[in-house]
Amino acid sequence: MTDDMMALRGLMEKSADADLLREMIGYGAQRLMELEVGALTGAAHGEKSPERLVQRNAYRDRDWETRAGTVGLRIPKL
Repeated sequence: MTDDMMALRGLMEKSADADLLREMIGYGAQRLMELEVGALTGAAHGEKSPERLVQRNAYRDRDWETRAGTVGLRIPKL
């Protein structure tokens, strides 16, 4: 199984599709984080709401190592 994973990684690194896959993973992760933060704060990004529980306080950058390569994430601070 390890040989299969190494072969997949080698193939992905040689392919232009690797960038697309990393972008898709990053986009999906960002959307999930935004939805979770929206649920925690009681309002979406930039939305004014009397039900708002906490405020956002910028983002912190973090690299996420995946099988498709490194994905840069912007994690919202609360």
